Amino acid sequence: MKAHNNNVGNERADQLTKKAASRRDGKTAYSRILKSAVIKAIQEKGELQWQSERNVTTIGEITKSFFPDIVGCISKRLRMCVKLATMVTGHGTLRSYYHRFKIKDDPECIYRMGPQTTNHLLWECENLITQRGV
Repeated sequence: MKAHNNNVGNERADQLTKKAASRRDGKTAYSRILKSAVIKAIQEKGELQWQSERNVTTIGEITKSFFPDIVGCISKRLRMCVKLATMVTGHGTLRSYYHRFKIKDDPECIYRMGPQTTNHLLWECENLITQRGV
């Protein structure tokens, strides 16, 4: 309301606000906010910023296909190991990765059914159907 227009409730709120702001007893309003609430707010803001930056980059496309949003990724709390890291990043012991860096002459999987990529191992290689439980 413009200048509170003599509204009794707004005038009283204004008086109490001015009184609290002018206190010199050392107590401040921010000391009454829970530390955990501040930490949570900072984390949420950081996650939103991280997600927005992640949305515009082309880096990490394989990882994004498994974990499209940051909050979901963080909440999974997966125990990282070499095999999981290889699968969700497309880096590591994959023949296609080694071929990219000229470590292997051929990117093909050992069954010769296509390039050994994360997608190939998870969805395409017919020799791994039993392991997939399909």
